[in-house]
Amino acid sequence: MELRAADSADPGRTDLKAAVFDLDGTLIDTEPRNREMWARMFAANGIAHDEALIASFAGRRGREVLAELLHLFPGRTVEDLFHEVISYETGPDMPPVQPVPGAVELVRALHAGGVPLAVVTSGVRPYAEGLLDELGIKSLLDVLVTADDVANGKPDPEGFLAACDALDVAPRDALGFEDAPAGVAAVKAAGMSCVGVTTTQPAVALAAADRVVADMTEVDLRAWGLPGTG
Repeated sequence: MELRAADSADPGRTDLKAAVFDLDGTLIDTEPRNREMWARMFAANGIAHDEALIASFAGRRGREVLAELLHLFPGRTVEDLFHEVISYETGPDMPPVQPVPGAVELVRALHAGGVPLAVVTSGVRPYAEGLLDELGIKSLLDVLVTADDVANGKPDPEGFLAACDALDVAPRDALGFEDAPAGVAAVKAAGMSCVGVTTTQPAVALAAADRVVADMTEVDLRAWGLPGTG
């Protein structure tokens, strides 16, 4: 599928002034590991859960999710539970993570084309910087907005608005990439065009996006007069 400027939320746009990416599930496929981390936390505390519940956390800040679920864990605190969840991340039997197909190539091509770049993630800063280092693209970013930098997480648009402000680009001139419904909602609420990536969710869950692609190999940069990724 080609993603063309004429297909965006603003049919009159002919160039791309900024690209803003989610991280987990959009640039790097961490979702199997993250879901396993949540499942282990529930199991360790004897709390009933299912795949649908865990899938609903996608794209959201962990502390906000835990605050909503705190009534299930008498005597525990959000911070205590949050640190328990992340303690499972480095287990030797956790699912591996890998780049979303075409993601690194897309970021590098955009950078080479002079497009300002940002990442807006629900992860905390050390976690996000570690993944970006693993991908080898941290130095290509102009802005990184993490869970530590905003008062309100996705689906609130605060993070994406902060990224656009830091890039000195109007939201209507920026394109956001997201894999989760909460993230798509945040991008659209910010007034940006949105590409939904079906790495972690079915296309129907991302229906609010302007375009939906299977992965980053389907994004055609030639629509903005930039070199292609392949």
